[in-house]
Amino acid sequence: MSRYEPLIPFSNRSFRYGDAVFETIRLCNNKLLFLKDHVTRLKLAMTVLRFNIPAEFTSENIQQQIITLLKHNIHAPNARIRLTVFRNEGGFYTPSTNDISFLIESELLNQEFVLNGTGLTVDIFTDIKKPLNKLSNLKTANALLYVMAGLSNQSMKLDDCLLVNSEGKICESVSSNVFVVKDGAIYTPPLNDGCIAGIMRKQIISLASQYKILVFEKSISDYILSNADEVFLTNSIQGIQWVGRFKQKFYTSKFATFFIEKLNQLTL
Repeated sequence: MSRYEPLIPFSNRSFRYGDAVFETIRLCNNKLLFLKDHVTRLKLAMTVLRFNIPAEFTSENIQQQIITLLKHNIHAPNARIRLTVFRNEGGFYTPSTNDISFLIESELLNQEFVLNGTGLTVDIFTDIKKPLNKLSNLKTANALLYVMAGLSNQSMKLDDCLLVNSEGKICESVSSNVFVVKDGAIYTPPLNDGCIAGIMRKQIISLASQYKILVFEKSISDYILSNADEVFLTNSIQGIQWVGRFKQKFYTSKFATFFIEKLNQLTL
């Protein structure tokens, strides 16, 4: 390859139109966490976007591809993997093919899941509302909403911010699902409020059920946040981060500490 030849061509549809979906997968203690869940979610997104899914696009084959890459990059025992699937080039807004290609990347991480020592400071991002439609729960390459929310974090000197949907309900943060604790019960926005169908969200709901902790999928408002005992955020890479402050409200981290311990037990 010439030094001036791009690895991804300019005609790539992910580059041109955001015509792609992706997964971020965690290698923790040399274990690929929840890979089947990631592949299932990815295939669902590919179906929604009318991608042609090859028969060989299976969890087993993807796992082997990832392992080969990790060995080549010497990224172990902890790493972040991104698997991006994009529609092949051709056409303008209307594609000329639904066949796909994919790209796998890895990045070395230093440790297993570790809970943040200082609680995050968050607020609500209201400049742009997340629309409610069949794409709302998918992890697509169309990420400008999250980019703008991230820029708002910088300007407001926040650690994260909470996004609202077109009906004004809190649905997620820039890169995480949201959980709220009140009187020993846990609440999280339902998928029909437009949040990403998070893999770690699914694991926390499952762990809560396993340990007889009540979980309710319920719309979250700023009033609920202001009266909560605890708020924490979840994603596949960081696991859990607890929120220390929302406006003038301060929170504890009891449940976040409990769940991070249980998550790390799953990596052994």
